[in-house]
Formats: sequence, C-alpha cells, structure tokens
Amino acid sequence: MFSILIPSWNNLPYLQLCIESIIKNSKYKHQIIVHVNQGSDGTLEYLNQNNIDYTYSPENIGICFAVNKATTLAKGDYIVYMNDDMYVCPDWDEYILEEIKKLPDDNFMFSGTLIEPMNTNNPCVIHHDYGSDTSSFREEELLKNFDKHPKNDWCGSAWPPTIVSKNMWTLVGGYSTELSPGMSSDDDFAMKMWHAGCRVFRGIAKSRIYHFQAKSTLRIKKNDGRKQFLQKWGINQSGFNKHYIKRGVPYEGPLSEPNEAIVKKEIRRGKLKTIWNILKG
Repeated sequence: MFSILIPSWNNLPYLQLCIESIIKNSKYKHQIIVHVNQGSDGTLEYLNQNNIDYTYSPENIGICFAVNKATTLAKGDYIVYMNDDMYVCPDWDEYILEEIKKLPDDNFMFSGTLIEPMNTNNPCVIHHDYGSDTSSFREEELLKNFDKHPKNDWCGSAWPPTIVSKNMWTLVGGYSTELSPGMSSDDDFAMKMWHAGCRVFRGIAKSRIYHFQAKSTLRIKKNDGRKQFLQKWGINQSGFNKHYIKRGVPYEGPLSEPNEAIVKKEIRRGKLKTIWNILKG
C-alpha cells in the first residue's frame, strides 16, 4: 500500500520500535525503506537480518537527501515520510486510506495526528505522556488509551508522518536539498505542493502516532531554515501556515485562496526582513 520512508542516524532502539509498530499495528502490509545515515550502531546489521529495504550513506547527509534517496526504491503508489522516533498506533493506515479513497484525485497532503509527551502548545498535536524515551515507554498503556483522547481533523498538514501520492512527490521534486540538513524542509515541501495545486492539507485525527520528539535534530548543526524559506518564497513560515494552509484550524474541506491583500502585506514584510538580514550580514 504505502512506501514508508524513514531516515535514521544511529538511532537503532527507536528505529526498531518504529518498524515493529508498523509491522504489528498496520492494517495492511507496507514497504518500509530506511535511509541509513552512517549506521555505526548496528542499524545495517538489523536491516539486513530482517530483510528491510534501505539506502545508505557513510556520513549523515540530512533529511532532504535521505528521503529523496530512499524514494528511489519506492514501489507503492503513496509515499509516507516518517521519523524513526515514532510509534504508529493500531489501524493508523486504514484511517488514512479511507480518506484517500474518497478523493477525486491524488492532489492532497495528509498527516497522521501525533501524541507527544512534551506540551509545545501545538494545536495539531495531542499532549499526553506515555514515556519520553524507549526505556520509559509505556506501550501497553498507550495501546489501551490512544484513541480515547478527543481530537478532530485539522488543517495544515506538513510534518511527518506525511502522506502524498508518488505522482505528486515526483511532480514537486521531493524535498529541497538546499535546505539540508532539513530545518524548514517540511513547510517548504508543503509550499511546493500548494504551488502544484494542492488545496487539501488535512490532519487525520483518528490516525495516531506516538512521537518521542527530537531524538535526532538535537544532535545536528542546523541550517537557518526560516531565513531560507523567507528568501525563497518571499513570505515567512508563520504567514504561510496562517494564511495558506491554516495550520491548527478545524478541517472543513479544501482550502480557498488566501486573502490577496494580506499576502501582499506578508510579502512586503518578508522583503523588508530579507533586506534587514542582508544589512546585518
């Protein structure tokens, strides 16, 4: 059904838990493709022993190159990009496929709904602590209660786990490698989907995934993604999320075009900020 891309950088305990959850809790059988960054912790041996597809780089090449490289092995009609520190809850895939079947075409971008232990005031996320790492993870408790947290479908899907058709992934060119190692690459991909005509950016409330949060991003030297997004698109990420994909707003159907006057104002603000950043050096 899906080709699930999982970039991983020496994060074997989380990767194992993620893959085990996909095999155990999915309604359907999916292709799992891991991109192994470095893999000096036994990741390669684990994947070979379990006959799991993977691509490889001897050094950490970041998320953008990793998911693009992994996509070269994709056999499914739909691409799922998932982090290795995620655990999928039962039937997460069935709820997504139900909504895909209702659409007239493949011009959509879906996300599952994350359950996270740390409260970041994100309106798209369910906050509940079932453990902050693999050693403290209360799997049995999560499996009993994951579907008891009230949540409705929401607008603004852009971050993993994201689901798009392989056709749309190819059309927009995958993830933008100039944003390596990957800060702001999710919003950039969503903006490319918008320019390709996508107006369905929907978070599926019933499709739930537990997220241990930032188990790789804390270890990397980050690119200035916000500045790069602004310079590339002429609007900052908060403006894009608010006026284009309306992140966090209850989902009521395909999105309409953003208010032209507001967008022009955001673009003017973006240009001024770009000039200010240049003057600051």
